Amino acid sequence: MEAWGFASLWAAERLVIPWSIDTTYPYAEGGAFIVPPDRPFLESLTVLAFLAGCTTRIRLGVSVLVLPYRHPLHWAKVAATIDVLSEGRFTLGVGVGWMREEFDALNAPFAERGRVSDEQLELLRGALTQERATFDGRFYRFTDIAFLPKAYQRTRPAIWVGGEGVAAQKRTARYGDAWFPYFVRVTPVEVARRFSSVQRLAAQLGRDPAEITLNLNLPCEITEEPVQQEADRLRGTSEQIFEALHGFEKVGVQHLALQFMVPHFPERLAQIQRFAEEVLPRFGV
Repeated sequence: MEAWGFASLWAAERLVIPWSIDTTYPYAEGGAFIVPPDRPFLESLTVLAFLAGCTTRIRLGVSVLVLPYRHPLHWAKVAATIDVLSEGRFTLGVGVGWMREEFDALNAPFAERGRVSDEQLELLRGALTQERATFDGRFYRFTDIAFLPKAYQRTRPAIWVGGEGVAAQKRTARYGDAWFPYFVRVTPVEVARRFSSVQRLAAQLGRDPAEITLNLNLPCEITEEPVQQEADRLRGTSEQIFEALHGFEKVGVQHLALQFMVPHFPERLAQIQRFAEEVLPRFGV
């Protein structure tokens, strides 16, 4: 990825995959989770720590860390460590999760996952900015602790907030450096409309809306032959993919993380290489 000119490389988050999943997967048509339970799924932060030592330029991100699965001081320490080891190339994508069965297996609070996540981000804001941090919340508390390193530049890593709904938009407005939703079926115009809500909420909280960028995570499939285009889907030839991406660029999207949907590695790697050779140069990369 680094040699081919990509700006960032992302690791997905999944700790366990139950054999039986009744929770609807919101990011696939039909609602079924797309990764079988008998497939290996490496832990995201461990992968990124490894990649920090294998790369020199490309940014490394997690898309997204499910906050309630871990104690916040634990994952914050790991995130800060990766940022230091990569010399400031780490992006922390955060979310609240969706799979009830995985929450149950980890003894994590599914019903309160939003409130837990918000408290974790509030805690993080103090622990990664203050020399002596104290926090007294509903779920977490500590008194007069040091937390070092905070990050490579002694400020916290960039926080990109995942999620598509109103709660995620509010979370972004309060805590995020970027809104980073994963959309499966949405048009550029609809993305821009929803982001305007994020900006409005940020202004109401006293933040400068310009501090928050619009970034997306999208599925992508490159085909050999042209296909009928749908305004809310990245699928087609390299030329069609470029035109679709340009539509998101025109509404203010600054960064796109792409999930190439071919299920097997050799074919997926070929898709990524085609994108690098045929699409990236059209954007001046």
